[in-house]
Amino acid sequence: MDTVVVAPPASVPVTLRKLYFLRFAFAAVWAALVFATADALGPLSTALLLVYPLFDVAAAVVDVRSARTNGGPAVPLYANIAISSLTVLALALAATSGIPAVLRVWGAWAVTAGIVQLVAGAVRRRLGGQWPMIVSGAISTLAGLSFVSQAGAEDPSLSSFAGYAFLGGVFFLVSALRLGRGGRGSA
Repeated sequence: MDTVVVAPPASVPVTLRKLYFLRFAFAAVWAALVFATADALGPLSTALLLVYPLFDVAAAVVDVRSARTNGGPAVPLYANIAISSLTVLALALAATSGIPAVLRVWGAWAVTAGIVQLVAGAVRRRLGGQWPMIVSGAISTLAGLSFVSQAGAEDPSLSSFAGYAFLGGVFFLVSALRLGRGGRGSA
């Protein structure tokens, strides 16, 4: 008995691969800049904080276009767009109250975005290269809880965001490298 395996359209992994490489590069640069400015909540660090979820929105829009064109799942991506857009507004407000408020908002975003990323990766498993996204979503959820906890620390800092972003970027890089194996049974 023969089993027919339906491979995803070739353009989906190619588009995601390029997007994931871009997300890795962005995260690496962003993490370095945040690490250099993490001690205080000034105009530069605030701008960096707002740029990260804005970039996430833009990346999700590109991802949605690819998913819709090829009949892929877009619902988790729409959720990510909404969550990240609201996060930009919440971070802008939180930045006026100080680092603890920013840690709480960022933590809430990391939890919700992590859950969405985990779900999106699970739904896209057939494309290959999604296990890093699933693991990254789970780690993001745990990191978000950690950020909320850090808000109550005696001397809270934004420096943990740099490690969070860089690690997330590494997961995008690993996923991009594995996407070339999509359709050959690797998740």
